[in-house]
Amino acid sequence: MAQYFEVHPENPQQRLLKQAAALLQRGEIVAVPTDSSYALACHLDDKDAVDQLRRIRQVDEKHHLTLLCRDLSELANYARVDNKQYRLLKAATPGPYTFLLEATKEVPRRVSHPQRKTIGLRVPDHKVLLELLMLHGAPLLATTLIAPGETEALNDAQTIRERFEKQIGAVIDAGACPSQPTTVVDLTPMGTGDDPVVVRQGRGALAVLGL
Repeated sequence: MAQYFEVHPENPQQRLLKQAAALLQRGEIVAVPTDSSYALACHLDDKDAVDQLRRIRQVDEKHHLTLLCRDLSELANYARVDNKQYRLLKAATPGPYTFLLEATKEVPRRVSHPQRKTIGLRVPDHKVLLELLMLHGAPLLATTLIAPGETEALNDAQTIRERFEKQIGAVIDAGACPSQPTTVVDLTPMGTGDDPVVVRQGRGALAVLGL
């Protein structure tokens, strides 16, 4: 049975977020609010949790998972970023964008793309999630909460609890999120002088990226 933490979206109760962070440390999966839709998140270094994350979403190892980072400096610890890429990242973070970049050795090989060695990274613009990341003390591995066989991201915490309460450890309810996933941009072509590639257009405006 998933625990249910109802928190204030602007002034989240630290006591509740600490309980959620403790669950993540123990290998549980937690449904978290973001500035796009709700997402499923787990500890980066917990193999069993990562496997469960993929089972819930019914995706394989070629599906890019995303590292939720507290800020741009933390993101740069987990991805190889050149000056051009950094300028684009700086313009769009925090915000509803996911960037595909070459993973550093800080990222376990089992969570990066098996052929490309890339990982999705983003810095969310959501008070509750940023507070949770601060308490956790490291990035969380996440995926947009889209139920198997569906195309729309879930944005209602109560619905998430009802549908996934036997598969996850907790739901953090900070109110409804926009029911639109992030804009996903592949920045790896910039390493060879090519333009970024828009993989998915979501909530993040392309104009912010100059695309």
